[in-house]
Amino acid sequence: MSELKRTPLFEEYKKLGAKTIDFGGWDLPVQFSSIKEEHHATREQAGLFDVSHMGEVLVEGEHSLEFLQKLLTNDVSKLVPNKAQYTIMCYEDGGTVDDLIVYQLEVNKYLLVINAANREKDVQWMKDHQEEGVSISDVSDDYVQLALQGPKAEEALQSLTDTDLSQIKFFRFEQEVQLKGVSETALVSRTGYTGEDGFEIYLPASAGPDLWQAILKAGETFGVRPIGLGARDTLRFEANLALYGQELSKDITPIEAGLGFAVKINKDADFIGKEVLKKQKEEGPSRKLVGIEMMDKGIPRTHYDVLDGDQVIGFVTTGTQSPTLGKNVGLALLDAAYTEEGTEVTVQVRKRRLQAKVVPTPFYKR
Repeated sequence: MSELKRTPLFEEYKKLGAKTIDFGGWDLPVQFSSIKEEHHATREQAGLFDVSHMGEVLVEGEHSLEFLQKLLTNDVSKLVPNKAQYTIMCYEDGGTVDDLIVYQLEVNKYLLVINAANREKDVQWMKDHQEEGVSISDVSDDYVQLALQGPKAEEALQSLTDTDLSQIKFFRFEQEVQLKGVSETALVSRTGYTGEDGFEIYLPASAGPDLWQAILKAGETFGVRPIGLGARDTLRFEANLALYGQELSKDITPIEAGLGFAVKINKDADFIGKEVLKKQKEEGPSRKLVGIEMMDKGIPRTHYDVLDGDQVIGFVTTGTQSPTLGKNVGLALLDAAYTEEGTEVTVQVRKRRLQAKVVPTPFYKR
């Protein structure tokens, strides 16, 4: 039994009485008060998340752009310094290695933010495809990453800096941002994983506790609360943001997962998996990710089978009772023939078969 990894903020959440769990080998807070309360606090005021378990990889060198164009599905040539992009790494068969955000720090210098559970696999995949003139460094342990999300996020963070945060547009960022009470400067990015406005803040690991405390203290006026993984999952789910291992995997392509916007089949570079993804995009995939809403009483949980009569036509990737809507809803990967809005299907909930129908996503829009 290997010891669980901890972020530099572990002692901070212990002080706040957080309940922690093993999350992919990390000892992380699942909740500070209750998942529902934290969910509503983020939707209505603002929530502070420790996401320092995420991986960071620095890719630099004179051929870094060509390398990333070959590795990633989106068009990295569209980036300029201080601009970020959501993108995906795929296998030859179109299955997903990982989904990630790439930040262009400067010309020929990129920071890739990857999923924690995929860190070793992703870095190995990059190194397996490394080319002359490209350097790849796993710098995950150098950073803490905090996310401040919700309608009051900008106001709360603005109280800690002279940098005009209103000038940072969606998927843009500023570097060297000075924050009050914090010795190191930060990269502040207008991105997030909740469906709300807000920021993701990267800074040297040693300064993490100071920033956490500064945001919570300044945020008292704005209703900022610490938020655990439980609400992070219900928030991202309502906004239809994919979770690797559920909506995406080595067996699920980005086109099947409805992420075609991040797959640029017309870019000049032949990226890994391009042929399969191009075919799926042009002809339509044989299965698609859709929203389902329960008509009978029951919750569609991850991996539950979805049926038409006795025929299995897919499975639930994520499901819960939506705290915002108060409805039992799920995301399900279904045979394309059953993905029309309004189509009725059956979900195998333990020993019972319950009725559901296909509904539009996202379940929640700001």
